[in-house]
Amino acid sequence: MRNVIESVIRMSSFTGKELREVLRRPGVLASLVFGPFLIMFIFGLGYSGYRAPFATEIVVPENSDLPREPDYYGDLAPGRLDVRDVTSDADAAEQRLRDGAIDLLIVAPENASTELRSGHQTTIRVAWNQIDPVYDQLAGLATSILVSSLNAEIVETAAAEGIAFAEGELGPAADVPPEVIARPTKAETENVAPTEPNVISFFGPAVFALVLQHLAITLTALSMVRERLSGQMDRFRVAPVTSMELLVGKYVAYAVLSLAVAAIVGVLLVGVLGVPLLGGWLPFVGIVLLLTFASLGVGLLISLVADSERQAVQLSMLVLLASVFFSGFVLPVSDFATWTQYLAYALPVTHGIGLLQEHMLRGEVRETWMLAALAGIGLVLYVGSLMRLRRVLRRAD
Repeated sequence: MRNVIESVIRMSSFTGKELREVLRRPGVLASLVFGPFLIMFIFGLGYSGYRAPFATEIVVPENSDLPREPDYYGDLAPGRLDVRDVTSDADAAEQRLRDGAIDLLIVAPENASTELRSGHQTTIRVAWNQIDPVYDQLAGLATSILVSSLNAEIVETAAAEGIAFAEGELGPAADVPPEVIARPTKAETENVAPTEPNVISFFGPAVFALVLQHLAITLTALSMVRERLSGQMDRFRVAPVTSMELLVGKYVAYAVLSLAVAAIVGVLLVGVLGVPLLGGWLPFVGIVLLLTFASLGVGLLISLVADSERQAVQLSMLVLLASVFFSGFVLPVSDFATWTQYLAYALPVTHGIGLLQEHMLRGEVRETWMLAALAGIGLVLYVGSLMRLRRVLRRAD
């Protein structure tokens, strides 16, 4: 019995010690309690739940009597299509689709009346340029709604005239099969993106970017904390070494480790999972270098701000949590309110995901400003870490 009591006392002493360690560092408690709450609060305020309709252009042949008012076609699929223009230049509209200026292209047939008179459905070509499998499905859904609405409009117009079909335009109704009367039009869909949308190809680069950022932050977040707690800072102060040399050494060491892991994961991503790499390896390496540089800056700044290893780990996890919510990994950044998008673009992984998906799946980077933004984030974090390190070394005096 005495041994049991003594054992309970010893365990209680260790419990009290750990609780005192935590309570002496209120920053750990604050980040543990308020950090996730703040992220969820921002997510709740910033996520609109609204997905913008597809920016659409309609091509109507010059000799067609179809309406040319954008509002007419927008009303056929409300909330799904944002009809920007009705034009007759199919080639120019096709190029705008491939350049990403519009999301959806609808081309009306030139010989609709002739096909209907002969008892055949008329075909409407609908094309989009999406590598996101979710948007690919939404584009198909918008097309189905458009065609259904257009068929209903045609049948309703015919019924309003008191005939089974518009005989004045199409000829005797008896010559037109009933299924064509019920569904005068059909859609011929095409996704002009250079890769077939699927879950692995689209989310593979996103997972790679998220893993790369978290790896770099995790490796560096504890580096300076340990050296401050172990007394190494006093040695650095008297040693013939500058703050810049110390910081660059940290960057290089952890960059080598991060890039080694990135190389292995990248080869597995392309070689084993079969994720396309249309843009080539050299630009891919450049994007990875920029993402690693910015991510290392986040980790080193955490290590210089945190007052304990616990807080450093907690802050690293908060960055990971924020990255999952706001980077476009799960939900598109465009679905958030504008002020929340600014917060999202402050995360290196947001740019990494966008750049890697565009480069790997399209073979080009349309949003080139993300490259400059990623380099700018890395530079700002490096300067901030350098200034903080100088203050830490002076404080050791």
